[in-house]
Amino acid sequence: MTNIILCGGSGTRLWPISRTLMPKQFVKLFDDRSLFQLTVERNAKACDEQLIVSNADQYFLAVDQLEELGITKGHFLLEPVGRNTAPAIALACMALDPQTVVLVTPSDHLIKDEESYLDAVKRAEELAKENFLVTFGIKPHYPETGFGYIEAERKEGSGDVAMDVTKFHEKPDSKTARSYIEQRNFYWNSGMFCFKAKTLLDELKNSAPEIHEACRIAFDNSKRSGEDLIRIQHEDMASIPEESIDYAVMEKSRRVKVIPCDIGWSDLGSFDALYEELPKDENGNTVNENHIALDSKDNLIIGSDRTIATVDIENLMIVDTGDALLISRKGSSQKVKQIVGELKRRGSDLPSVHLTAHRPWGTYTVLENTPGYKIKRIVVKPGKRLSLQKHFHRSEHWIVVSGTATVTIGDETKLIRPNESTYIKMGEVHRLANEGKIPVVLIEAQVGEYTGEDDIVRLDDDFRRA
Repeated sequence: MTNIILCGGSGTRLWPISRTLMPKQFVKLFDDRSLFQLTVERNAKACDEQLIVSNADQYFLAVDQLEELGITKGHFLLEPVGRNTAPAIALACMALDPQTVVLVTPSDHLIKDEESYLDAVKRAEELAKENFLVTFGIKPHYPETGFGYIEAERKEGSGDVAMDVTKFHEKPDSKTARSYIEQRNFYWNSGMFCFKAKTLLDELKNSAPEIHEACRIAFDNSKRSGEDLIRIQHEDMASIPEESIDYAVMEKSRRVKVIPCDIGWSDLGSFDALYEELPKDENGNTVNENHIALDSKDNLIIGSDRTIATVDIENLMIVDTGDALLISRKGSSQKVKQIVGELKRRGSDLPSVHLTAHRPWGTYTVLENTPGYKIKRIVVKPGKRLSLQKHFHRSEHWIVVSGTATVTIGDETKLIRPNESTYIKMGEVHRLANEGKIPVVLIEAQVGEYTGEDDIVRLDDDFRRA
């Protein structure tokens, strides 16, 4: 069985810890493990391999986090633009043997009862071999209005075995959600599925032929980098109709079964949900070594660098990331996406990137950003190099702190050691590389009228970026 891991998402509901270029599935929230890493580890116990569907910007994040798990070889399908779950799953299935049973899982869900989960997966695999489309329904513990629901046909004496799906329901209002709970044959839609690749593609071709055909064209035109990386072309991806797997297939198929599950599941779709899952002290505050609480209780406190002191407060959410501070009452965290919308309207970079940004070659951290200049701390991993590039609006001064940097400026290549520096004039072609065994750390001072990240003209790039 192959685990198709969906790694999309823009990170709006858990801003500011989650950003477009560092969405929640890659944020290390649980014992220095990300939700993506927990997903990989959990499903490796049931599946022979993973096929990770990601966008190009998050590909290297996934590679890095796989390496932290000791996984040096991963299979990836990269989407240049998201078109929802139906195209993502279809393209992944086209990359597999038609008879392969696949377990489709989001990468950003938390599952605490692993034993019950693996038991449900085993039952789903058996049904998938019989050409059913299997979905996992979460037993609801309260009338949640933020999830879709699956209505199942409960037969007398059937217990918790797989049931036929009567109908998929959109997110309900409070009254409707309460009625669902009372009827006891409604389940939260987890967004997890199990089926043969061929079964899914056959059903998609019947119910949404335009999506199937567009996916087939996109897949046939895709670029391969060895056996482990499939890149879909931007124009082909953009031509695929945008649709969820629920709308495109599951709601129209007669082959759908649901397995009721009670697996300690959460989609962590809000800070309120995150608060419920994080460890807390005796006063109900989330545990944080930098938090000093005075007569404060039942607060979500997230921050890693600065000391956060609270006095006489309760039921608040305080999230500090260095470049943004969010303060909200608990129960109002669904409004966070409105803040993200306003930031985008203002043209801010805050929805997209943290002070520390991850790149395929390493990281950079913005230390100072003022009109006319910007200061960064750059870390280049061993064996990696930045693109061969130039800038039209800024000059750069590099000071090496540790490691030995290989620097190319024009036709000259030289080694820059700790406490040595070099200068790159505006418009000069240059490249930074680390040919050593330890990370290169340097301070970069940019000076110019414009220091935005889009002032980069790449002439050659090991990572095929534009």
